[in-house]
Amino acid sequence: MPARTHGRQATSDVSSEILSDLAPTAPHALMEIDPDQDGMAEGEDGDEDDEDDEEEEEEGAPDDGEPEIFPPPGLKEISSLASWTVSTAKPGNGVAALRSPDPAHFWQSDGPQPHLLSIHFFKLVSVVAIHVLLDFNSDESYTPTKIQFLAGMGVHDIQEFAEMSFEQPNGWHSVDFSNVGPIEQDDPGEENDDPQVGIDWSKRPVLRAFLVQVRILENHQNGKDTHLRGVRIFSRDEMHQPTECATPRLRSSLPGKQSTLPARDDEQSNVKLASWMQDPDLR
Repeated sequence: MPARTHGRQATSDVSSEILSDLAPTAPHALMEIDPDQDGMAEGEDGDEDDEDDEEEEEEGAPDDGEPEIFPPPGLKEISSLASWTVSTAKPGNGVAALRSPDPAHFWQSDGPQPHLLSIHFFKLVSVVAIHVLLDFNSDESYTPTKIQFLAGMGVHDIQEFAEMSFEQPNGWHSVDFSNVGPIEQDDPGEENDDPQVGIDWSKRPVLRAFLVQVRILENHQNGKDTHLRGVRIFSRDEMHQPTECATPRLRSSLPGKQSTLPARDDEQSNVKLASWMQDPDLR
């Protein structure tokens, strides 16, 4: 029994020595961590994260450009006056997707080239502008590189009037009408920076047809099928009046002359009133 007691005392002495050795070192170990330095490190990390977030927001934010004027001044869209047909289409990506105003929707072909889009009007129309929407960033190999534009009274007399080549296009593109007729340039003295005035469409060639056809021949990276995100067809708006009227110019050219037209007399009239329009007779 004495031997066992001596062993227990020895064990308790060793454990107390270990605790005494560790006790003074624990506060020093805790004091080695500087809270100010730790807070500064965390603050620097937070600032870096905030800068990264700001850079990502700046990169992802769209450019604030001028809003698109639709329809362009002097034009009216006549796309709804026609029946649209395509040669082939994937389910859910047919004419309805092509005619949608949302640029995220598109027509996707499903067959061999060339891919055809036929626009049949129910009456003879006068076309002065055609716009097509392409997006290489989203479509890549589905984006057309060569497109032909044809028009005529029907399928039997359809003729090509434009062929355009594209290199990674993005956005709306106007079809070239130089083969339709001569393009008269605006007068150099009539310079105007106002975008609302627009182009004098009376000096642009006019394409008269019942049928307009878009024929896609080639795609980027030798792609087979194609994506077309929008087509708009415009005619001249006869009701559009330019902002600058010709009346001030006429007055300036004739400063000393007055109008020789007789004054209108609203009181005198040669119209005879019918009997039922006159005052009733009291009998």
